[in-house]
Amino acid sequence: MSTAGFNSQNGTGTGQTYTNGPSQNPVALQQPPGVGYGMNHQPAYNPMQTKVLGPPSPALYASGPYQPVPPGPQLGSYPPPPAQPLLTRPPIGVLPSHTPPQSASPGPGPRQAQATPPAQATPPPPAVTSTSYYTGPPAWQYAAPRGPAPNHVNPAAAAPPHMSHGSAQPPGPGAPPTSIHGYPQPGTAPPPMNPPPPHTYQPNRPAYGPPPTAPPAGPPGATGTPPPPKVDAQSWGAASSARPPTEPDTQEGDVECPGDVAGNGPQAPNSYNHVDNRMAGAAQPGPPGRHLGHYPSLPPGYQNTLAPPPSSLHPALQAATQPYIQGPQPYQQQPGGPGPDQLSPSMAAMSLQSGTPEALRVVNLLQERNLLPPAPVPAPTPCLTQDLQKLNCSPEVFRCTLTSIPQTQSLLNKAKLPLGLLLHPFKDLSLPVVTSSTIVRCRSCRTYINPFVSFLDQRRWKCNLCYRVNDVPEEFMYNPVSRSYGEPHKRPEVQNATIEFIAPSEYMLRPPQPAVYLFVLDVSHNAVETGYLSVFCQSLLDNINALPGDSRTKVGFITFDSTIHFYNLQEGLSQPQMLIVSDIEDIFLPTPDSLLVNLNECKELVQDLLKSLPNLFEKTMETQSALGSALQAAFKLLSPTGGRMSVFQTQLPNLGVGALQSREDPNQRASAKDVQHLSPATDFYKKLALDCSGQQVAVDLFLLSAQYCDLASLGCISRFSAGSVYYYPSYHHQHNPAQVERFQRDLKRYLTRKIGFEAVMRIRCTKGLSIHTFHGNFFVRSTDLLSLPNVNPDAGFAVQMSIEENLDDMQVVSFQAALLYTSSKGERRIRVHTMCLPVVSSLSDVFAGADVQAVTGLLACMAVDRSVTSSLSDARDAMTNAAIDSLSSYRQSALTIQQPGLLAPACLRLFPLYILALLKQKAFRTGTSTRLDERVFAMYQLKYQPLAFAMLMIHPALYRLDDLSDEGALNINERTIPQPRVLQLSVEKLSREGAFLMDAGLVMYLWIGRNCHQNFLSQVLGVSSYAAVPEKLCLLPELDTAESQRTRALVSWLRDQRPFFPSLHIIRDESQLKPHFMQNMIEDRTESALSYYEFLLHLQQQISK
Repeated sequence: MSTAGFNSQNGTGTGQTYTNGPSQNPVALQQPPGVGYGMNHQPAYNPMQTKVLGPPSPALYASGPYQPVPPGPQLGSYPPPPAQPLLTRPPIGVLPSHTPPQSASPGPGPRQAQATPPAQATPPPPAVTSTSYYTGPPAWQYAAPRGPAPNHVNPAAAAPPHMSHGSAQPPGPGAPPTSIHGYPQPGTAPPPMNPPPPHTYQPNRPAYGPPPTAPPAGPPGATGTPPPPKVDAQSWGAASSARPPTEPDTQEGDVECPGDVAGNGPQAPNSYNHVDNRMAGAAQPGPPGRHLGHYPSLPPGYQNTLAPPPSSLHPALQAATQPYIQGPQPYQQQPGGPGPDQLSPSMAAMSLQSGTPEALRVVNLLQERNLLPPAPVPAPTPCLTQDLQKLNCSPEVFRCTLTSIPQTQSLLNKAKLPLGLLLHPFKDLSLPVVTSSTIVRCRSCRTYINPFVSFLDQRRWKCNLCYRVNDVPEEFMYNPVSRSYGEPHKRPEVQNATIEFIAPSEYMLRPPQPAVYLFVLDVSHNAVETGYLSVFCQSLLDNINALPGDSRTKVGFITFDSTIHFYNLQEGLSQPQMLIVSDIEDIFLPTPDSLLVNLNECKELVQDLLKSLPNLFEKTMETQSALGSALQAAFKLLSPTGGRMSVFQTQLPNLGVGALQSREDPNQRASAKDVQHLSPATDFYKKLALDCSGQQVAVDLFLLSAQYCDLASLGCISRFSAGSVYYYPSYHHQHNPAQVERFQRDLKRYLTRKIGFEAVMRIRCTKGLSIHTFHGNFFVRSTDLLSLPNVNPDAGFAVQMSIEENLDDMQVVSFQAALLYTSSKGERRIRVHTMCLPVVSSLSDVFAGADVQAVTGLLACMAVDRSVTSSLSDARDAMTNAAIDSLSSYRQSALTIQQPGLLAPACLRLFPLYILALLKQKAFRTGTSTRLDERVFAMYQLKYQPLAFAMLMIHPALYRLDDLSDEGALNINERTIPQPRVLQLSVEKLSREGAFLMDAGLVMYLWIGRNCHQNFLSQVLGVSSYAAVPEKLCLLPELDTAESQRTRALVSWLRDQRPFFPSLHIIRDESQLKPHFMQNMIEDRTESALSYYEFLLHLQQQISK
């Protein structure tokens, strides 16, 4: 039985590396073993390493009155149950380490396949000691290097294993000072320059024309055009230009142009396009700040302390609340640029220690309870110069857990905080789109030119990741925005941290695939009973013309119960033909050429089929489900082209390959100390997903069921093929209207949203940093390359990082994510995001730059992996340890004046609250009845959702609705959106006279107090009294009253903030759903979990030992 589960890589669950799937998968692209940088590594801090402890407090995770933990030996977490043996299984799915590039052959030749390191080369696990449960490298490891140090240079490149920073052709001695985007002039000193005028894009202007045939007179010294640099035999292009065409998807394999060095490709006529602003509107401004209130009554030990007014907030936090504007900004780079030895004096002298910033204000958590800001928590702003920060990537797309990067791994270990990135790479954005025959990239590490490179002069630029000096290609000298020559630093590629390129033909091995959609539908008796089929067919009929695609778009349908049904939709037929295959053990395609048809040519037949499908099976008594065989058939059908497979399932598959048995014991849901069966029961679905990934097929799973369906097993089909999982528990078309509405809205978004096909994503970072673990839905094709057969705008990813080489000589580091995909219109595109962050040398600066929400999001991903590879209790203990360790480190190493109490820097003041929220979240909670499928789905959501949406699921938002006003409201599209303050999640904040809205991400609850004001009941709910509120109300009536309009505007605005549709439940005190509402009151005590105050006391007790 496979134990792969949620392992962040593609592990087999046996301890062997399984980075490229089964051995028969031909897409293997491994790095060869090689020498490292030779740095002496510090042992990495690992907050997920469970500590051996004394007995925990009886009330910590068990029922009964809270009792203080008696003094005892040094404690860090909780012990395993007495009968639990020590865990000896090594972590699964660890990515192989990066290796520096090996020298290429002297002459051009075919690129050799890289050997996969044998599994037995893994170092043996150390012996179990008294301080560790583990015998191998822990799966939750922030920064421990595994094997040779990684190098983010293409394996075929010939850069030496250790490139010194000064070796990249610096200006000669005596050269005048240069600025990154300003060039040296002849003479003893450069003449003064006026700042360049701003160049803004005009969305509706005609496309920019080609550059002039002869370059106009440029600045002095630029009149002569140097010849293009000679490509030596060891350059990347020479080593890979003859890559064998038999390897599938080579062009995605490196997110590279495989045949030409950047800047020296075939010079097609320049077709630079104007900015494409068709994707989405501008970001909406956030709500204005409001004064923080305080609790009306405080428990013993709390002081009535007010939080600071907004005027005293740190400027970075104030700036972060402003709407993010992504667009070209006029920018004159400072002398020398952000290179390690050429940073401006103002940047080099910058330190957070010059004054105590708001982020480092000392907060005594036991005394200050008014910590929750009145509006959503903004992302912290990196401590960069204003010019650099203006150009930085939006935190909605690219976030780091630490906005100040420690100089060394030992400093990172000392902070006891995880280092990682959280990405939302395909987010709906309005961004510049560039069409150019030359995409300028570093010849060594293949980084795309970006706002953080250094221009040494007009003709040379230095890479901000590997520091190689590259030549500026001739075409890049022309700026189509200003129609001027000789200003490469004003090109949009150097003015935008997020940009998209239309890729030339060198970026593809085969013509871009068409949009292909295959729907696989459960039509068993159980499925017909739920009524989902008619909702699906009607939704597809309504949105069939909005499916992303072009004239080549194809669609197909497969239905299944105990047999597999295909549908011949060939042009010329008068009606669809059903073809039944009953031999599910050896599935075959009856008419391969007519099952996937061109949508435009056969639209009438498709519509006829959708109208007849619900009636076709309405009287079926077939109860069995051969899902595995249906998936095999669908894979055969999609393999030649690739595409998207949408699977709708309503029960446990019980026939043929992939059949499953129920593993859930309902009696053990609440009483079990540990949750079993979080890992898959079979590896069938994972293996099939890897086969799908190799053929550019992604599988999206819609699970609509009131019964256990073993999502832990079925979900693998989506996890490893870069698909999505949608779960609708207790779905029924009559008994659960809220789920029906959610399914309809989700389906409309799913069918019409933007989609990218045959995609890959690579994340690069400055030399000295390395990536060692990924989280999300994907397949790891090589050590740093994610295979994404489909990419959608709602998918998030997370990455754990470590510091492999000291960053002593650097002032800033950069991260770049490049996503190569085929659009639904058949265009090959590259979306590039670049983020720049400062490097700091003091522990206080590291703490000051902590992004508490990003840290929480990354820890949640790591906890999911730990729950599956080890146990749920280990994951819970490890999360508690993360809070203990970081606050203990802050107290011991960063505080200059020791004070009593539980102290935290202001930037981490919400960290214990978020950790407690995770412990009470559906994915990790114990002592509360939680369905196994619902728990597994919650884990999937934490790993897959972008951070902003995952945080709502971790810590819901609570608002009071019965006193809404227009004060501080937003005005969007002539709508007034009230902005009530966010309340703490405690019943102390509820009032029987009020009405309160809880936004928990996937679901919203509107709780009506027993003595709710009559005005709210009549003006918003349209009822005469509290008793008249219907039991199962899930829709706000549209009343022509100001109160109704305000309430509906707020709920609608909150829903519009996310891509999925949260259902709304209006509940009273007696409602069946009230316990679900109360379970989200994170700060209150339950029978099986501590209150927030008790949790703080526990943390203080552990820290003070």
